[in-house]
Amino acid sequence: MKVIGIPLLVISVLVIAQLAAAEQGQGPVVPKEITSNCQSCHGARGDSPAGDVPRLNGQQSAYLVQRMKDFRDPTREDPHATTIMWRVMSNVSDASFTPIAAYYAEQKPTRAAPKSTRAIEGRKIFMMGAADIPACQSCHGVDAGGRGAIPRLAGQHAAYLKNQLERLSLAMRESDIMHPTLRSMSEAQMDAIVAYLARD
Repeated sequence: MKVIGIPLLVISVLVIAQLAAAEQGQGPVVPKEITSNCQSCHGARGDSPAGDVPRLNGQQSAYLVQRMKDFRDPTREDPHATTIMWRVMSNVSDASFTPIAAYYAEQKPTRAAPKSTRAIEGRKIFMMGAADIPACQSCHGVDAGGRGAIPRLAGQHAAYLKNQLERLSLAMRESDIMHPTLRSMSEAQMDAIVAYLARD
């Protein structure tokens, strides 16, 4: 009994220590690339303070990995993203993609905070779609949390969301799925969706 009890005691202490660390917000070990390349723009734990810089906290890990890969190919991105991220990604190793993505995916996500009456129309489009526009929730989920390589949208900055909707609709950012989905979306519809999903 004593031989079995000691390992169990050690395991219990380790679990309690991990839970305590999580409660204190310490979280997993931070990959060094985050402190040197990421958080100066994306903020501590990925909660970006700037409206035109995306929040990474709680984002889907598979999506983040794919985005990091995309930034290695400047032909897939709009000039603004290429100017900033292509240079940053040149200092990040391919082997770091997964741990960086995992770190941000484990952070507490920012929740959406719908504002104004536009959010009512935005929710309708998001949940049910509109003429020539499929329901956003069919891919991004009813809570806009995303899944796999499909990104979380809820709680993102309004300016960033609007920027990406415009660029995807104009094919300034490459996406075989989103360009045909958004090219018929009006600016008013984009504003409504942003009002529903964003938090600022």
